[in-house]
Amino acid sequence: MTGNRRTMIALAIAAGLAVGSGSHAATVVLPRPGQVGFGMLGQFGTLLKSGDIGDDFGSGGGFAVRMRYRMRYERAVGLTFERHGFDVRVQQPPDSTFAPKSAAILATGAEIYQMFGTRTRNVRMLSAGIGLAQITQKLNDGETQLSGKGVGDGIFLSGGGEIEYFFWQSWAVDLSTRYHAVFLDGVVNHDVQLSAGLVFYASY
Repeated sequence: MTGNRRTMIALAIAAGLAVGSGSHAATVVLPRPGQVGFGMLGQFGTLLKSGDIGDDFGSGGGFAVRMRYRMRYERAVGLTFERHGFDVRVQQPPDSTFAPKSAAILATGAEIYQMFGTRTRNVRMLSAGIGLAQITQKLNDGETQLSGKGVGDGIFLSGGGEIEYFFWQSWAVDLSTRYHAVFLDGVVNHDVQLSAGLVFYASY
């Protein structure tokens, strides 16, 4: 292949990419005040080794479903429904039937957001939230433990940062991190979560 042909092919590829990126950008429709976003995210988190839950359980996966209502002045309010899963820190022998195997925090709450760059494809935001947390444990025999140490209902407070990157129409990739202070029986448990997923804003 001659140098001229290589140059022409390279220019054609570059032009194709430029046209593709231009048309790609034109398909983005940024959300406006009054629109509601629906997000589904996968999570991975860890408990700090303190508190009734963190003493026995470490890290694990989970998921979150979030709804966010855009308001004026780059603000928003939302609801969040999350399940945080954690594996036991020290594995017990298989014959330890009644030993804990995993724990889960079911968190349902409300959040407020302060956004930045809402007229761009890359929206950043800070969040604060409050809600109810239900903590359960699963034993080696498959049974669910609903009472005892590190089990029960409590309150959580959250704070975090988030990025929405819009890539097509009103669809965006959502990346976030959140810290949850989970209050259970007068003890604070520290839960840190990383999330990634998709969010879609319904038009009107």
